[in-house]
Amino acid sequence: MMEEFRELEGFENLTVEEVGFEKDFIDILKMVAPGTSLRNGLDDLLNARMGALIVFDNGNIDDLFEGGFRLNSKFSSQKLVELAKMDGAIILSKDVKNILSANTLLIPDSGIYTRETGTRHKAAERTAKQAKTLTIAVSERKNRISVYYKDQSYILQSGSEILRRATETLQILEKQKEVFNELLDELNLSELKRNVSVKDVSSVLQRVEIMKRVSEIIERYLVELGKEGIIVKMRLKELISKVYDEEDIILRDYFSSVSDAKEILEKMDFDFLLDPLNIPRMLFEELHDKNISPKGWRILYKTNLLPRYVDSLIGNFKTLDNIMTARDRELVEILDNEAMVAFFREELYSLRERLSIGKRI
Repeated sequence: MMEEFRELEGFENLTVEEVGFEKDFIDILKMVAPGTSLRNGLDDLLNARMGALIVFDNGNIDDLFEGGFRLNSKFSSQKLVELAKMDGAIILSKDVKNILSANTLLIPDSGIYTRETGTRHKAAERTAKQAKTLTIAVSERKNRISVYYKDQSYILQSGSEILRRATETLQILEKQKEVFNELLDELNLSELKRNVSVKDVSSVLQRVEIMKRVSEIIERYLVELGKEGIIVKMRLKELISKVYDEEDIILRDYFSSVSDAKEILEKMDFDFLLDPLNIPRMLFEELHDKNISPKGWRILYKTNLLPRYVDSLIGNFKTLDNIMTARDRELVEILDNEAMVAFFREELYSLRERLSIGKRI
């Protein structure tokens, strides 16, 4: 059932690694993004069918290499390619501004576990793990760039491949945004008709959380794309604009603690989130659907009432249902006069009419 849901929603091509990518690896991806001097050098090595082993000095590598010669020369992609013609590892400064040494021999602990088979890649992974630093291995045989950072490893993709993946994932996000808008319209109308259910609220929150996670995948691609991802970045910003704010005010409407509700949602992994029964169970502690009423923040802020009137209405009546069924004399005490009461009722009627004819509010 879950696999069918994944296919229906367009998530069948998202891997576990894409959904749950290690966040502390992001800065590393920025360093090797297309357009950076380091990435230009790495791409030049690939195009020339040359291999290379590069280590970044974080202060913990002094005992892990020997031999070679010191340079302490300003980094450039051309120098990197020339030095890679020699055997051994190239040592760069942590900020990639300088080439410190070249033609060095790495001597990490051979007892450190590695999944790699080639001598260069074994040395790179073991050094990264032992020194808790960044290493890069360029393979002339496999024509690929492998990045190792502490216990993590990643094979860099070409800019065109990352752009293709980013575009495909963006299309998934666009579909989710369409579904989100439809569900939000339904929730708006249900609130104004005083007929909201746990399922209505949970469906919107589920869609927001899915969009957030898909957005995180695209943002990781954008890091890898560097300057080449500007168009994708603009479209992503357009799609998620105000979605997070919408979730915040929905949580404010239906939960006493927004932070607690957010924490529960954030702890859900992707597959758990895709099951539509999990949000009502975790947030509302309900296994069955039932009617509920919002406090009214979201709907009332869509009217032209002054914020102080909105605050007073919710403070006095507690729920939107109570506000909408209140008598005129009760509302006059808060809205000051009968004209304001009539204006308020007209605002609510206008919102409902716009929704009924398919207009978004």
